[in-house]
Amino acid sequence: MKYIFYSSVIVLLLVVQSCSIKLSGASIPLEMKTIDVEFFDNNAPLVVNNLSQTFTEALKQKIRSETRLKIVRTEDADAVLSGSITGYSIAPAAVQAPVGNTQPVATLTRLTITVNVKYVVNLKDPAAKTYAYETSFARFKDYAGDLSSQEQALIADINKQLTEDIFNKAFANW
Repeated sequence: MKYIFYSSVIVLLLVVQSCSIKLSGASIPLEMKTIDVEFFDNNAPLVVNNLSQTFTEALKQKIRSETRLKIVRTEDADAVLSGSITGYSIAPAAVQAPVGNTQPVATLTRLTITVNVKYVVNLKDPAAKTYAYETSFARFKDYAGDLSSQEQALIADINKQLTEDIFNKAFANW
């Protein structure tokens, strides 16, 4: 009886292991081999010097690490991700009520970054050009204290969220 039980467990473990699935969520057509990720210009009213570079590189890194696509800089790419940074805003997220004659004080501040993204696929055949989407993505991070000491870490966190959203919209249809 023990033999049957242990044999069943071993068989079950082998079946489960052989059925493992990589959960990147990407569903990229087999014929798509290359993508051009264009530089995202910073057109936001508030400009951070390195935001365009860090955002564009974060998006490229996401594609490199989670797909088989080769990133190229050519009009012969199978797909193109392009766009611009359209918003970089700082606003109070939580306000402490005034005490006595003092003004209200922001206890939390929200940094929001917005990007407009256009994803185009099937560029090699102009007659079959398909515009997959053009939309805006916005993400934010709340922080307390001085922005200057936290800004780059906040930008990195928001870029991670934005690139995840863009990747899912382009490749996972979520």
